[in-house]
Amino acid sequence: MQIDNYKKHLLEKGHKIKDALKVLDSLAKDAIIFIVDENEKLIGSLTDGDVRRGLLKGFGVDDLVENIIQQNPKFIRKGERDIKKVVEFRENNFRIIPILDKDDRIVNVINFRKIKSYLPVDAVIMAGGRGERLRPLTDLVPKPLLKVGDKPILEHNLNRLCLFGIDDFWITVKYLGEQIEAYFGDGEEKNTIIQYIYETEPLGTIGSVSKIKNFIHDYILVTNSDLLTNIDYEHFFLDFIKQDADFSVATIPYRVDIPYAVLETSNGHVVNFKEKPTYTYYSNGGIYLMKRELLKLIPIEKHYNTTDLMEELIKIGKKVVSYPLEGYWLDIGKHEDYLKANNDINFIKFD
Repeated sequence: MQIDNYKKHLLEKGHKIKDALKVLDSLAKDAIIFIVDENEKLIGSLTDGDVRRGLLKGFGVDDLVENIIQQNPKFIRKGERDIKKVVEFRENNFRIIPILDKDDRIVNVINFRKIKSYLPVDAVIMAGGRGERLRPLTDLVPKPLLKVGDKPILEHNLNRLCLFGIDDFWITVKYLGEQIEAYFGDGEEKNTIIQYIYETEPLGTIGSVSKIKNFIHDYILVTNSDLLTNIDYEHFFLDFIKQDADFSVATIPYRVDIPYAVLETSNGHVVNFKEKPTYTYYSNGGIYLMKRELLKLIPIEKHYNTTDLMEELIKIGKKVVSYPLEGYWLDIGKHEDYLKANNDINFIKFD
């Protein structure tokens, strides 16, 4: 998924209205531009309608754009915690919104025609594993770069996260990690920022997160890189907020059908029975959402698994919740899983 460069929506003050018209024409159905100063600080917005109204007021195409701009455009503040504002903009058909940093500089422009949300989340993708069970496929290529359909497993995950407006990424790597970094680079191609965390020794399923000191947001999403899923990340986040959770784990429903009547006994006496019952269990889906403050519990540079963190959180009374994942999910761990993924990719909707 190639995400458009947001700077095509920016025009520096001092340009003439005719210059703005050329930019608006090039943007076609996404025709809105944001007027900025020399530091890309937002000054106002401009649409075709604003130009028409300006011309009707007597301004000409050689006048400056500052004369006809909307001076108080809608925007979202980078790191803002209130997802309700994002949902409100989307539902009220504000399709293209600038993202501002604390100094009012535009750092991104989102387009709800192309993405589903803008979540206030940093994402960590764990991609350091050896992929032993997929050998010999992983002898020369790291498992996250094995292709499912026309792109690597990891790119499917990255694209899905980008679809929900997440644009700050850390990828933890070890085995053949330089190949992963060479493939994705710094994230500019996808209009994101990608940083890499190299493990010198295996640090478990979350231990390497302790090496990250510069998270942007108050919420951190950690996911395995070898999953294929169409999880709705906004729903996952909203459920987290609704439950006032400290930590949420996406879980996979697993049904067990018992073909016989099951007896419930007490002291050798039958007290009840269920005819051919179905039991539903929930397994760990390898996708986690947590408050950033919890990361201080992860020991520095030590092997530590996500299950260790969950056990510690439960022990100290933090609220750990389950998010039953509705939709497609596949852990690509074995050859048969990889074959299934390459078959399913043709039938499952991922965007």
